[in-house]
Amino acid sequence: MRWLFGCESSGTMRRAFRALGHDAWSCDILPADDESIYHIQGDVLDHLNEGWDAAVFHPPCTHLAVSGARHFAAKRADGRQQAALEFALKLWEAPIPKIALEQPVSVLASVLGKAHQVVHPYWFGHMEQKATCFWLKNLPLLVPTDDVKAEMLLLPKNVRERVHYMPPGPDRWKQRSKTFDGLAKAAAMQWGGAVPVMRDLFEEVAA
Repeated sequence: MRWLFGCESSGTMRRAFRALGHDAWSCDILPADDESIYHIQGDVLDHLNEGWDAAVFHPPCTHLAVSGARHFAAKRADGRQQAALEFALKLWEAPIPKIALEQPVSVLASVLGKAHQVVHPYWFGHMEQKATCFWLKNLPLLVPTDDVKAEMLLLPKNVRERVHYMPPGPDRWKQRSKTFDGLAKAAAMQWGGAVPVMRDLFEEVAA
């Protein structure tokens, strides 16, 4: 299957799906963190009509996440929040058969309705909690692969909510938005599954 991972520069989801044999590409206005040849640097809206079978989109949440609600009045007034909502809606309405739209808890629910699912890193073996919402189109709900909630709850709050307690810094937004490896691997297997083809082996050698 041809998978597009929009607004992803980390390559976390792309690598997980390519490992199972999918023709997976990430796309972001930023270059790929891992300098992969399977990354499209540019506006994802320009690449929605390129024959994708499925897509996972991570639209920027800076102006949408309820964690920043204290700034909503200003962002509504100057149009930043509306622009962010319109961008996310264009992704959701893309001409792609299967779509997952990912956000933290955000005002996106006001236009798309309640998220189909809310998952946490501890579902997938990470000793952390961080609510991640998914709106799904023709994709199943994810199921936990390694639920470590009981052990995680024994940790101090600032440890199990590490992402929330990150100190200010130039890369804070990027670290807070990065997909957890366990979640990416679960999504790759449950949404895509392994593809028994040899194409990737030849591509990697050629690269």
